[in-house]
Amino acid sequence: MMWRPSLLLLLLLLRHGAQGKPSPDAGPHGQGRVHQPAPLSEALHDDAHGNFQYDHEAFLGREVAKEFDQLSPEESQARLGRIVDRMDRAGDGDGWVSLAELRSWIAHTQRRHIQDSVSAAWDTYDTDRDGRVGWEELRNATYGYYAPGEEFHDVEDAETYKKMMARDERRFRVADQDGDSMATREELTAFLHPEEFPHMRDIVVAETLEDLDKNKDGYIQVDEYIADLYTQEQGEEEPAWVQTEREQFRDFRDLNKDGHLDGSEVGHWVLPPAQDQPLVEANHLLHESDTDKDGRLSKAEILGNWNMFVGSQATNYGEDLTRHHDEL
Repeated sequence: MMWRPSLLLLLLLLRHGAQGKPSPDAGPHGQGRVHQPAPLSEALHDDAHGNFQYDHEAFLGREVAKEFDQLSPEESQARLGRIVDRMDRAGDGDGWVSLAELRSWIAHTQRRHIQDSVSAAWDTYDTDRDGRVGWEELRNATYGYYAPGEEFHDVEDAETYKKMMARDERRFRVADQDGDSMATREELTAFLHPEEFPHMRDIVVAETLEDLDKNKDGYIQVDEYIADLYTQEQGEEEPAWVQTEREQFRDFRDLNKDGHLDGSEVGHWVLPPAQDQPLVEANHLLHESDTDKDGRLSKAEILGNWNMFVGSQATNYGEDLTRHHDEL
């Protein structure tokens, strides 16, 4: 599962018009609660058999890796050379690619889908095209324009919409680190993807508690936890998977075994500690390409192992032969 995105992000995907309001029930019930980083690639990490698709997608991102697959070996290597120059320039510019620079590049390519979603939001919400997104722009584009004191006078569930808007404003204020009520692109990214930013962790926990803590005691009881996943119909027997979730709550969610989840335990649940996947892959690529074992990569070393970093029509052909050989 992944943690539930903001109402504004859902609206970008589901809206039917420029002034359409988000549904009070936006987001699938009980789904999308926990943030788990997506794998760098769904491909098998199988270097031993000459299949470098995992490395290609980790290094380039999945969409760009597909583009490289269509290139000639010469063009693929030329473009890789330009990427090497970019990695070095983005770091210390000393003519070498360090482990930190390689890790930073991989993390950048893996965040591209986030950048794309923010770009779509930016075009929607920067209505005055001044290069910043103010709270009023977000509010009006999302919920519609209302004169002061008349908010949601034309909808049945006005109080629900007021709560939704207040919640989005609170998150916006936390993302707006300089407090000027105007979001930069980085601040809008924090608003739309708070799970990616340490300073947004508390708001993620607070929103989760508000969603699940129905009795408002500041904790999540096991029945509140289950209610977010499953609604039992009258006379229906509880499925086995629900009992498994109760055991998960008891054995793994409730860390101090006091029968409920506090804010710290909620944070551990919805934003669990994760392995630094870009660093693991960067270490792997450096180890496989560092021929003189000096702990850094020259451009020549990377190009000398180019087929591990990027694909081309030639490497695809080689992978097809390897798979055919294995099948035989």
